[in-house]
Amino acid sequence: MCKVRWKVVEFHRELKQLIGIELCQCRKERIQRNHIACAILVWLRLKDLARYTNQTIYQMKHGLLSNYLVQQLKRPAVPIFIV
Repeated sequence: MCKVRWKVVEFHRELKQLIGIELCQCRKERIQRNHIACAILVWLRLKDLARYTNQTIYQMKHGLLSNYLVQQLKRPAVPIFIV
């Protein structure tokens, strides 16, 4: 029973910390459901990739963000104009 509870707690924590499910500012119920469904799909994909690469889901997200940050520092998508 404790193993099952721990998995639920782990799932909830990962959704909040990694996916940002609580950041949705939508007021309509249908849009909130869509946001939650998309967040769960993202979580499932990250979980699969983490399992495939023998990493944790936290390492996966950090790696993705690190790669994006390095790319943007080399070639910014938005040009910076100094006035």
